[in-house]
Amino acid sequence: MKPGKVRPIAICFIIHKGKILIQKGFDSVKNEAFYRPLGGKIKFGELGADTVKRELQEEINAEITNIQYLGTLENIFTYNGQKGHELIQVYKADLNNLELFMQPVIKGIESNGDPVEAFWVSLEKITANNSKNLAVDSTPVYPTGIIELIKNSL
Repeated sequence: MKPGKVRPIAICFIIHKGKILIQKGFDSVKNEAFYRPLGGKIKFGELGADTVKRELQEEINAEITNIQYLGTLENIFTYNGQKGHELIQVYKADLNNLELFMQPVIKGIESNGDPVEAFWVSLEKITANNSKNLAVDSTPVYPTGIIELIKNSL
């Protein structure tokens, strides 16, 4: 995250049997765990749909299909003590690898070497807590507004 710059990103969520695949993160300054869909920075000349394909392949070695654009969110936030500003294209897609549906935790690695852990979390409980932007275990789901987009896509 470069200070003073708006970062374009694309994120994607997968839904299977009433659960959504999201990764868990941690803000060490706030001492706060959080969830967010998988995805990352849109490279120059790259379409958002291509970004989510590349990111899911890089992060958890997963191929996706049936990619559907849902909308764009704007997120101004503080993470690990640094201010950030993102324009976020949000997508929904299907996984090709059926084995990933059986794994409660899908482990991978970010391009910077940081570990990725994605979990299947109850979609019903996330959407039920829409007004609080919380997942089932009182962990926030970011970016703000993502739960409403997910709910509207069902």
